[in-house]
Amino acid sequence: MAKKRRMFDINMPTDLPADTSEVSVPTSAPAPRRGPMATAISEAASSTRQRQEIEAKIRAENDALAHEHVRLKGMGLIMELVPLNAISTSKLTRDRAKGPDMELAELKQSIAEIGLSNPIRLETRTDGLYELVQGYRRLSAYRELLETTSDEQFSVIPAVVTEAGDTLEDLYRRMVDENLVRKDISFGEMAKLALEYANDPEIEENDADKAVATLFKSAGYQKRSYIRNFIRVVRVLDGQIKYLPQIPRALGLALGSLIEAKPETAAKITKALDAVPSRTPEQELEILRGFANEGTGKVAAAKKAPSSPASVRSTFSLPVGTGSAKCTAAQGKLEIKLDRDFSSIDQARLEAAIKQLLSSLD
Repeated sequence: MAKKRRMFDINMPTDLPADTSEVSVPTSAPAPRRGPMATAISEAASSTRQRQEIEAKIRAENDALAHEHVRLKGMGLIMELVPLNAISTSKLTRDRAKGPDMELAELKQSIAEIGLSNPIRLETRTDGLYELVQGYRRLSAYRELLETTSDEQFSVIPAVVTEAGDTLEDLYRRMVDENLVRKDISFGEMAKLALEYANDPEIEENDADKAVATLFKSAGYQKRSYIRNFIRVVRVLDGQIKYLPQIPRALGLALGSLIEAKPETAAKITKALDAVPSRTPEQELEILRGFANEGTGKVAAAKKAPSSPASVRSTFSLPVGTGSAKCTAAQGKLEIKLDRDFSSIDQARLEAAIKQLLSSLD
């Protein structure tokens, strides 16, 4: 019979102590060693938990930022770039009369050189477009710059966009309050806006005089009184007067009082204006002054006695080449605004031209 083979050779120690109490026996068994697979699973689970915690924090921060963005946007404190072709200007009647705007050239130059410092204000529409609330001249400047330069930077404009919800009255007030700070807006333009506001079918107030109190609430009582006086003129002569913004305050007040006292005067003024269809601003003002002089002794006396600078101030525009020159004449002052760099003209030539102009006025 074959000898049985031993699978393990174990050499037992022969010098064991007789007293086994001296043998150190561990009180607890060592922790079982984890295999590589268990370690990997544990680490993966820990990493997943950490990632989930981080993702939860990021989502919470994003939610908080989104809510804050919505809050700030609702307050009109978020600016964004809006394409020009997505902006409509049909909702509000603008307080600017149609015609040459010499200050627009200065605004365009400023925008081209340093950009737009004050964004326009828009309101969202249900069709995905935007309605202009404030900034008609700024928008006009961008549109002209894009047309003349074809520079894509002018195809979008900085704007504050708010959700629709303000009443039409509130939108008009915002536009008017912004424009009241412009010193060059005329009483005629403000009176026309009040009339068109009262005639808007979506506006409850249809009395133009009462509309002045609503639209021009931020203006002083005296200024609102002047606007109401101009309303009398605009109401009956708006279709006949070509140069409404150039009517001085004193002349407008005199005409308003005349028309109120003698309503039949409106027809006479209309006939006189129609007799000169190709009239200049100066000719139109001369016709209006003629009626005012006949109707009020106060204005007629102004011809004989020196007037204050404000009462003789006259503003008109003249066609020059492809543009227009805005001229302001007052006591001791003659101002000409033209989209041209006069500093580039030789001084001797400029002096000669001015001397010739002044000589022709004597």
